[in-house]
Amino acid sequence: MRREDKDRHRRLLESLLPAATVVLCLSAAVRGQLTHGKPVELPRPSVSANNPARLVPMPPGLTPHAPPGFTVSVLASGFEEPRWLAVAPNDDVFVADSASGTIVVLHDPLHRGPREVFADHLSLPFGIAFHERFVYVAEGSTVDRFPYDPRTAKRTGEKQPVLAVPPVAEPNAPGVYGHSTRSLGFSLDGHRLFVSIGAATNVSLDDDPARAVVIVCDLDGTHRRVYASGLRNAIGLAVHPHSGRVWATVNERGGLGDDLPPDYFTEVRERGFYGFPFNYVGEHPDTRVSQRPPGTALNVVVPDVLLGAHVAPMQFVFYEARQYPIRYWHGAFIAEHGSSNRSRKAGYDVVFVPFRADRPESAPTIFLDGFVPDAAKPEAYGRPVGIAVASDGSLLIADDGGKKIWRVSYQR
Repeated sequence: MRREDKDRHRRLLESLLPAATVVLCLSAAVRGQLTHGKPVELPRPSVSANNPARLVPMPPGLTPHAPPGFTVSVLASGFEEPRWLAVAPNDDVFVADSASGTIVVLHDPLHRGPREVFADHLSLPFGIAFHERFVYVAEGSTVDRFPYDPRTAKRTGEKQPVLAVPPVAEPNAPGVYGHSTRSLGFSLDGHRLFVSIGAATNVSLDDDPARAVVIVCDLDGTHRRVYASGLRNAIGLAVHPHSGRVWATVNERGGLGDDLPPDYFTEVRERGFYGFPFNYVGEHPDTRVSQRPPGTALNVVVPDVLLGAHVAPMQFVFYEARQYPIRYWHGAFIAEHGSSNRSRKAGYDVVFVPFRADRPESAPTIFLDGFVPDAAKPEAYGRPVGIAVASDGSLLIADDGGKKIWRVSYQR
């Protein structure tokens, strides 16, 4: 639907419905499926497309689209590749600028405070997490921590190694995708560290068994073990702030067509197996994998929320602030980087999954879009990847295609 058609539709609804109902109806289109952990029907495999985005500047005066009542603005720009976002205890914002190998701190970002490099000469930094007087940072082949002052967000010491993880694969190796996104999260009691490690390949039995997993260890990296497996690339990782359960967004495999298999958002169950490389979305077999494990059943966990095929979900955040309307409270906002192997683009947006009693309540809806002028064409204005909630309750979105951080605020 074109923007002018959306506006005409909104005016019509406003004449027929109460204003609060209008905002709810127009919040976004539903895209995805809530599974309740039950088996689901999926389409058959088909021919796969190669359709990467061609990034172009967003036209002057244009911003991404949010529901009525929300304002979208640029919080910060001038990055090389802003990806993971993390809000420090003192409300400063840490940014993993992956391609430049730096962690950047935006001091007092809502008032345009100074910017400072917290750490540099890193190898593809991504996940960031805070624990007492340390900042933990996940790089391509290691997890390290830096002593710092939580009051000022300033470093107070040198990098300390925590644990090694399987290194990023060679980018030119045949069939190797080299996922470098290692994400971090702490248990609610602060005693355990969770780390996600993606597969090195699209789908292969030759993959390292230490990949396609979420691991758990002590704060110093000891007592490491696999927490859950069969997760092709759990790029987003977070612990639910009330239940303490681990949740992840997972990028599934390619090569099975436009609509298969769906990427997903799910609770990561301890000792759960999520199918990679043998199956996807429960007991749907990938016939490209001829050698199966012993036994007739794999006991594959069905993920909680299907997001659509190839939308590439990345970081997500549980919304525990109060700036937004009540229907957004406690739900999850997910940044979707967007498809590269689908004939019509999908993703390139931020979606919202409402929660009730610490569980997803309904299917995801699109919250922020407008990064793609035409889904049938290669051009894209940006690619959402990182997401965080600022101290005032506004949403911050890292856009590594547009090389900036967007802010989405709500005016009552």
